[in-house]
Amino acid sequence: MIIIHAELQINPAKEEEFLKEVTTLIEAARNEEGNISYTLTKEIEKENTYKMIEAYKDMPSVEAHNQSAHFQTFVGKAPEYLTAPLEVKVYDATEIQK
Repeated sequence: MIIIHAELQINPAKEEEFLKEVTTLIEAARNEEGNISYTLTKEIEKENTYKMIEAYKDMPSVEAHNQSAHFQTFVGKAPEYLTAPLEVKVYDATEIQK
């Protein structure tokens, strides 16, 4: 299993727009083959910060997600909402499952 944590620092003036756009992404990603979970959380210790927590069956599933139209559309619009570059961490939990 591959786990991804993506931290997004959002412009508060664009938060409502961001939430609408990211909801479309979340709904589509949850329907992808190989997706285990796709969740957005709001940080309480960091102002205007969200974390996307994703889990996929394997790396080919992550790669398919990254190439999907809904992900590419979101990535194209993301600069409108972000106040800092994305901070992405990828964890390979394959060994943990054994």
